Amino acid sequence: QVHLVESGGGLVQAGGSLRLSCAASGRTFSYDAMGWFRQAPGKEREFVAAISWSASRIYYADSVKGRFTMSGVNTKNMVYLQMNSLKPEDTAVYYCVAGRIYNSGRLPQEGDFGSWGQGTQITVSS
Repeated sequence: QVHLVESGGGLVQAGGSLRLSCAASGRTFSYDAMGWFRQAPGKEREFVAAISWSASRIYYADSVKGRFTMSGVNTKNMVYLQMNSLKPEDTAVYYCVAGRIYNSGRLPQEGDFGSWGQGTQITVSS
């Protein structure tokens, strides 16, 4: 089992920036990808960004491309999500995930990730 702990959430004004961090522990050899999903009130959970070390590729949802930057070091079991130019519609609970992305030809899906963190709240005020 992989244990994921997110940090860095909070309240920010529109146009501001935040940086999320996620630390993994446990059976870290069991995954080669980590990422972020988010869920806004009353909406379905959606993919945000992910990094696959085996594919040497970083994925982004169209809604965050150009504003969010994902980075991470596999050997340190840490990933980060730098979020710039935040918008009120970015308000959501952000979840760190770990797993394997078997199909590099599409955006990662929830089923690719077997481990999920508890989530951290991001609120962007207008």
